Amino acid sequence: MSLDGRIAFVTGGGSGIGRAVCQILAREGASIIAADKNLQGAQETIGLLPKSSTQSHLALLVFVEKSESVKQSLQEVLKTFSKPPSIVVNSAGIYRPSPITELTEADYNAVLDVNLKGTFLVMQTFANAMIQHNVEKGSIINIGSLGGKLGQVGSMSYCASKAGVDIMSKVAAKEFGKWNIRVNTVLPGFITTPMSDTAEEEVKVGFIAAVALARVGRPEEVAEVVTFLASDKSSYINGASIEVSGGI
Repeated sequence: MSLDGRIAFVTGGGSGIGRAVCQILAREGASIIAADKNLQGAQETIGLLPKSSTQSHLALLVFVEKSESVKQSLQEVLKTFSKPPSIVVNSAGIYRPSPITELTEADYNAVLDVNLKGTFLVMQTFANAMIQHNVEKGSIINIGSLGGKLGQVGSMSYCASKAGVDIMSKVAAKEFGKWNIRVNTVLPGFITTPMSDTAEEEVKVGFIAAVALARVGRPEEVAEVVTFLASDKSSYINGASIEVSGGI
């Protein structure tokens, strides 16, 4: 599943699923841009990556919900690599659990801004760059959530944002296909990450009880699927939503 010579831009690359994606993509030969609002976390990720004579890695401070920050990140990538990435992974996300009756407008807006608007801004900005630079094999992988498909008590804003990511990806797949840019969504179930660690214990127990494999998932198990979608081995997969949930 060689990705030699490919460049990958990964948001949320400073921790969790995003960090695992960076590691697995780099293992397969890709040069990595780890983008995160936590620059130190992104830099730590870069320090963990394997390097070869064909690889060059970069950490960037990016706020995905701010269009100017996203555009600036593209300029930094072009300055460093002289071309845009052919792989884009939208893994940045936040989680503000609350019953609907207690959910504040500020928390609702924050979750939608990062998870949905942020994915849109990155996808639009980097797809345009791929088109303008005639990138031959573009692959955009957006990290959704099984919660966006099934719903989850106490997580309305998060579930709504991830449902939006999934359908937005399907529309993008139809629009970008003529430029040979594929767009797919990965729907993780309960995965061990800094975000999931904030969930209440009873929520975690409930999730595990509903999983056929009777355990939580690991970030690298999601990252392996992302890497498959980034590679030529998935060349006819477009507009798909792939669950990585252990069987819920």
